[in-house]
Amino acid sequence: MKLIQKPLEMIALTDHWRKQGQKIALVPTMGWFHAGHLALMHKARQCADKVVVSLFVNPGQFGPDEDLAAYPRDLNRDMQLAAQEDIDVLYAPSVADMYPAGFQTNIHVAELGRGLCGASRPGHFDGVCTVVMKLFSQSQAHLAVFGEKDFQQLAVIKRMVRDLDLTIAIVAYPTVREESGLAMSSRNSYLLEDEKKQALILYHSIIAAREKVQAATAPLSAAVLCQEIKKNISQISGCVVEYVEIVDADSLESCKKVHENSRLIMAIKIHDRVRLIDNARLLEV
Repeated sequence: MKLIQKPLEMIALTDHWRKQGQKIALVPTMGWFHAGHLALMHKARQCADKVVVSLFVNPGQFGPDEDLAAYPRDLNRDMQLAAQEDIDVLYAPSVADMYPAGFQTNIHVAELGRGLCGASRPGHFDGVCTVVMKLFSQSQAHLAVFGEKDFQQLAVIKRMVRDLDLTIAIVAYPTVREESGLAMSSRNSYLLEDEKKQALILYHSIIAAREKVQAATAPLSAAVLCQEIKKNISQISGCVVEYVEIVDADSLESCKKVHENSRLIMAIKIHDRVRLIDNARLLEV
């Protein structure tokens, strides 16, 4: 595995690979790798001849009161973990190289980035799309692997690719969970043991909602089901609901009734300190 930190070096290498006819996969990350990241790398290795994993804590997607400064970072740790997945390049550019003096271009996906996480994090998805577009260009990848845990992000990236006529294929990978059911996230490292147990309300809500939907003899009201989930989460000490929505998986528009393409998407805060998200299909097709 090679460590590359300069965009021009990354471009030169991937240009060489393309001229050789090599298929390139990209796994965009912000580092502090866990088993979920490693699963994305493994999937990328199955899909391509060359695998580039980017590691960049992107300031453009953090709001002024968010955890940019505190976000966990350890390049040596991440290099050791990534090397175990037989990737070709760990690409870790600096902020100065990604956003040089005078940088003033942003990509905005209007409707898909507006609700859900976008409602409480203005500008977040502009930052995501801008950095992802740069990583697509620098890696010259044929495909990119994204996890479904950040489902709105996945939808926004897919829309950007369609709208801008990009030729890169987007590969979605199912949410990887801890043994307890908690969705794996770098931010889980912020949680104390008791808080991890409290955070399991997200997974328990998914299981309960699925059971209720699958047992129903007629389509359920999405609004009523969401209200029940919010009530259950609010009863857990220290848990504050940011949103609970049931949306169409393609448009992210709110569903009136739960149907085959419905997705439950949630965000909560634990003790007003750690923000966690989760989502899942409610009906298997």
